[in-house]
Amino acid sequence: MNCIVVADMNWAIGKDNGLLAHLPGDLKYYKEKTLGKVIVIGRKTLESFPGGKPLPGRTNLVLTGNPDYKNENCIVCCGMDTLEKAMAQYDDEDIFVSGGAMIYDMMLDRCDKVFVTKIFSTFEADRYFRNMDEDENFVLTWESDVMEENGLSYKFTLYERK
Repeated sequence: MNCIVVADMNWAIGKDNGLLAHLPGDLKYYKEKTLGKVIVIGRKTLESFPGGKPLPGRTNLVLTGNPDYKNENCIVCCGMDTLEKAMAQYDDEDIFVSGGAMIYDMMLDRCDKVFVTKIFSTFEADRYFRNMDEDENFVLTWESDVMEENGLSYKFTLYERK
């Protein structure tokens, strides 16, 4: 299973249910990685998408604790048992854990690859990701050149389970 996230220098990933920065290059990268794949997201993350709608061209598995939550455009999973059954229908290599913070916390230990867009800045935030540089179970195996966009420098990285 894969995980994909964008984080700042302090591993911050969000504030007020939104991204920390708008980076069209990162959005393009996310789309390239996940198009035609399965994304696992929480309800709040789904609601933060444009129009609160699932991302097109992907199977959206939405984890929620609310048994009454409905969304006909995605697969709603009320609890981990339901999510497990839904994920079992797909190849692990096609699954991308895509947030938010609670979903990352719950699923990261099951992931073999973690795609991190690292922003070389810090932001005010209320949600954080595990510091992959300090995680003894993962090693940095690839990084892109540094790019700049909207006054921010960033690069794409890949951490893989040892």
